Amino acid sequence: MIELKKEAIGTVVRRLRKEAGQSQEVCSGLAGIARSHLAMIECSTKIPNFETLWKLAYAFNLSPHELIRLIEEENK
Repeated sequence: MIELKKEAIGTVVRRLRKEAGQSQEVCSGLAGIARSHLAMIECSTKIPNFETLWKLAYAFNLSPHELIRLIEEENK
């Protein structure tokens, strides 16, 4: 079994947000989560649950499985 490196999630979320040209404030608003929650995810101090990943995926115009795939690739 491959262990999840919690940094992989934060790295992918930060990269996608920056590629989209979004501030944390805009991204968190689009996802319907608190900006502080997004900041903790990006800093890898908080691991998001599936509902939060789902919301973030749609904030980046991705389907949830596409976001998970990017996280899996970063986790290797």
